[in-house]
Amino acid sequence: MESEPLMTGSINYGSHPDNNDHLEKGSPKTRRLSYSVAAEYCCVEGGDEDLYLQQAVVFIEDAIQYRSINHRVDANSLRLYRWYYSRLWQWGLGLTIAVVLMLAFIERPSSFSYTSDPRFRPPPWEPPCGLTEGIEIVCLVIFAIDLTTKSYLIGWDEFRKCKWLIVYILAVSASVIDWTLTLSMFCDQNLRVRRLIRPFFLLQNSSLMKKTLKCIKRTLPEIASVILLLALHLCLFTMIGMLLFAKGENPKHNGEWETYFRDLPTSLSSLLVLLTTANNPDVMIPAYSLNRGYSIFFILFSGFGTYFLMNLLTAIIYNQFRGYLLMSVQASILRRRLGVRAAFEVMSCQGRGHDATHSEEHVERVRVDASLQVMARVQMKSYYRQAIIKRVQQLSDGFIQWEAFRSLFDELDKDRIKEHPPKPEYNSPLLQRLQLVFSHYYVMIVGNAVALANVMCICTILVLDSEKSIAERDDYYMEVINCFFILYYLMEMSLKILAFGWRGYLSYRNNIFDGLLTVCLLLLQITIFATYRLPFPKWNPASRGLMSLWEMVRLVNMLIVVRFLRIIPDIKLMALVASTLVDLVKNLRAFAGILVVVFYVFAVLGIWLFQGAITAPGKMSVMSNSSMENITINFTMECGSYEQLGYWPNNFDDFASSLVLLYNIMVVNNWQVFMDAYTRYTTEWSKVYFVSWWLTSSVMWVNLFVALILENFIYKWDRSVTCSVADVERTGYETTVQLMFREQIQEPTEEELVTQLHQHPHLHLS
Repeated sequence: MESEPLMTGSINYGSHPDNNDHLEKGSPKTRRLSYSVAAEYCCVEGGDEDLYLQQAVVFIEDAIQYRSINHRVDANSLRLYRWYYSRLWQWGLGLTIAVVLMLAFIERPSSFSYTSDPRFRPPPWEPPCGLTEGIEIVCLVIFAIDLTTKSYLIGWDEFRKCKWLIVYILAVSASVIDWTLTLSMFCDQNLRVRRLIRPFFLLQNSSLMKKTLKCIKRTLPEIASVILLLALHLCLFTMIGMLLFAKGENPKHNGEWETYFRDLPTSLSSLLVLLTTANNPDVMIPAYSLNRGYSIFFILFSGFGTYFLMNLLTAIIYNQFRGYLLMSVQASILRRRLGVRAAFEVMSCQGRGHDATHSEEHVERVRVDASLQVMARVQMKSYYRQAIIKRVQQLSDGFIQWEAFRSLFDELDKDRIKEHPPKPEYNSPLLQRLQLVFSHYYVMIVGNAVALANVMCICTILVLDSEKSIAERDDYYMEVINCFFILYYLMEMSLKILAFGWRGYLSYRNNIFDGLLTVCLLLLQITIFATYRLPFPKWNPASRGLMSLWEMVRLVNMLIVVRFLRIIPDIKLMALVASTLVDLVKNLRAFAGILVVVFYVFAVLGIWLFQGAITAPGKMSVMSNSSMENITINFTMECGSYEQLGYWPNNFDDFASSLVLLYNIMVVNNWQVFMDAYTRYTTEWSKVYFVSWWLTSSVMWVNLFVALILENFIYKWDRSVTCSVADVERTGYETTVQLMFREQIQEPTEEELVTQLHQHPHLHLS
């Protein structure tokens, strides 16, 4: 789970120009402020020596996770604080959020049907009243516990400054009220307001999502200026188009007017869709067929609007968002430095009780043994702990000064270099020779070539048999080929284990992937032999067991094709691309989380606005003699319309189909078909919903996500440009948003750290 500060926005973590100027005027540049004073003035709430160590442990954990240190620091609160940020509670909270979001698939209208096509969809399973409500109230109780714990840990004064926690209270309260109304109406409530509130629980649990949302909010004014210019461009060309393609006397020449420029709403929507190129060149064909000069109008509109203004909008969104994100990352770096500094101060207080010779003078150092005790108790990745402890043990004088202490935590920003276990030693000359051969890099190249040959054989047979039915296929040749290659894969895996040893073999990620698929292929092949005997020409036995022969052979072929992905780690650029994708899943999930929130909100709104608006024409139900009779209605379908294209499964009749429809609109291919259909079945105002979704998803968020993918890849490429393929495989690049922008971030000054420590509501270092 992503760690989240208990409080965001309550303290300005940036530098204050006025304060800094005042500090600089009052002291020379070399002056250093310190809290380290005589022991009788070193006072921390509840202070005993073990408490100092507990506080240092928590402050360092805060620094590692970029959390705020403004929380209670007494012994009981620290234990509660560490429990709150333990894996058990954070994963439990994340699971609770996932459950409460997934309720939308089960609640009425339920998504539990095998198809969303209203022509074939059976009545979906509806949960009994009280089932989803019971699950939801348990989730709300957990959220209430989470809220209470957060509020207690930061204290009342800080709670009042935190807008997120205040909104958290309102969200939980509103959800409970709406939940009560649902039960009082015996679950017959169609408009459940708490569905719109649920995404907030996902937002408030992620500090990076909050930062992203704040950055987007600050970017909106710059976006609005370009959107205004875009709207002006659209309105101008709309008026010109209505004048240019006005209705004439000859009906044969009115095709453009009749289809695309009949009135103002139709003209605006036609050109808006042209901005996305979804109706190009359809929109210009009626006029272009009359006179080639009409193409100039459409080329000018799309050329300036699509290729200039839309790309300018993308550039502004990315540039402004990146600037505000840098500011947020700057605050995160200050949190890390502040946590380290706070840990140093409380540890130096603890050290003064053991160092009588320095009790009456300013001391700015901590004991090495205390640092080792703290690092042993800090929850962090083991290789970072080992690296920091190793550096501490290298200090010989028994004490650590502030600068040395701060530099210890630079290890957190370094890449992890994974060392492979040593190869086993063999006495036999034959085994030594085999080990030398099969640990060579060229063996990997040969293995990749064999895997490619296997894929090419499968591809050839598929091409030759593409027109044959299952009964006409002869699986003998494919099965013999697969047997040969699977035996080679098994031999290759065995000899690699011999060369590297078990631990050495499993230390390579591509070996784990390759070996797992090889074992699966071997088990499938044994199953085929046990069920259908050995292959022979015209081998096509009757189906036995759960799977037919052809299904099992197909499964084997699919695994062989997937196994070919083993070549990715051996090609540097492909390895970087693959690792970038993995990092996006691990570290940039907050940005995808915002997209999930937007999808969720628009899907709920879509159900409220358009559920049941489109009814399948093939079967319509009418009331006759108190019974339901199905009658077939004949009607004419316009070419290219929602009905003619068979887009019936794309609707807002349940939550799952709403998500799919929103995705199809985000892709913008044929999105005007959906907008036109719901305009015809409901009202012209429905276009506002679809245009809003297009602007939010396709224009803003997808472009931001693409830009961040580029940042991630460029960051990795710049760091690995001098590395070999083997180095890329050995290096575990730690890619976080903070590290991606690390070179553009300034380190906080000593004065900033001291000022922030002065403002701590619970830590009093005099």
